Amino acid sequence: MSRVYLDWNATTPPLPEVVEAMARAARDAWGNPSSVHAAGRRARACVEEAREAVAALAHCDPRDVVLTSGGTEANNVGLRSAFAESPGTLVTSRLEHPSITRVADALEREGRAHLRWVRVRTDGLLDLDDLEGAVSAGGVRLVAVQAVNAETGVLQPVVEVLEAARRRGIRVHVDAVQAFGRSYDVAPEAATRSLAAHKLRGPKSIGALLTRPGVAISPVLLGGSQERGVRPGTTDPVAAAGLAVAARHALASPARWRAVGPLRDALEAGLLALAPGARVNGAGAPRMAHVANLAFPGWRGPELVAALDLEGVAASSGSACSAGTAEPSPVLVAMGDPQAAASSVRFSLGEETTAADIEIALSAAARVLGR
Repeated sequence: MSRVYLDWNATTPPLPEVVEAMARAARDAWGNPSSVHAAGRRARACVEEAREAVAALAHCDPRDVVLTSGGTEANNVGLRSAFAESPGTLVTSRLEHPSITRVADALEREGRAHLRWVRVRTDGLLDLDDLEGAVSAGGVRLVAVQAVNAETGVLQPVVEVLEAARRRGIRVHVDAVQAFGRSYDVAPEAATRSLAAHKLRGPKSIGALLTRPGVAISPVLLGGSQERGVRPGTTDPVAAAGLAVAARHALASPARWRAVGPLRDALEAGLLALAPGARVNGAGAPRMAHVANLAFPGWRGPELVAALDLEGVAASSGSACSAGTAEPSPVLVAMGDPQAAASSVRFSLGEETTAADIEIALSAAARVLGR
């Protein structure tokens, strides 16, 4: 059976060059990057190479790159740092990744933050009028906004959010995990941004928090002085070696990801023809060219995903970090369509997706939907 991978938003297949670089590092740079001897210096070189490669991708100084275990940790540190000294108001929306929304809820329970949830439009975009009202009400310490929605691919109005916050001197955290390597706009004006290597054809368990000069960052964990004390613990030089290669590859990746747009459109058109009544979530908003999220009324999203997998097609029914839960997609619920929240499937293409892959996927979908 030919297998087709259409779940690139969950994770990307690592580049062969990434695997090779990690194998070399595992053999030659296994030392502790904090050690001053030769083995430590070789490991430290891998870590600093990764920092420089990420800085080039993010348009920032290497000194403003804090390596983390991934996007979730970067989001946690970015949010909690804003409320480390005193309480304030956090403005965000239910479109965000769980590593934003659940931290926001925790900050409120802890008495650190008062939450203002911005309304979401039915097309999956933030309601900018409601955002203006939220940031104008006073006391706002932080606005947290994603660059790209992981489930629908909708591009959020980050430029407008940054401008509304700048006029009032409000700090902004941008979850750019789904944007780096896929979009040219990576919001360098934000106070903090998050990145995950495994969305860039790199390894899992490494990412970065990117800070604007002068922005205070507080650790979530306490321990050693690694990563300026913001992220204590021994940094893995093997993962760092993979991140360096992936970040350099990602510099030219947006053009490759945009090129799959016609394939995504063909997939959507084919699926809509196979399933009368199906609809594309977020169709009226600007979207990344590689994401197709469709609601199939009368079906359950997880059941469709399982059936497609048996036919050789990998897709998903929501964010990978929410997989395995019985709850419908919070993103699609926020968009005001509870039926879609329970019946949707996300297909996310990648820079190696081919026309043949789309034909195989549509044939598999025809067999599943025709039952």
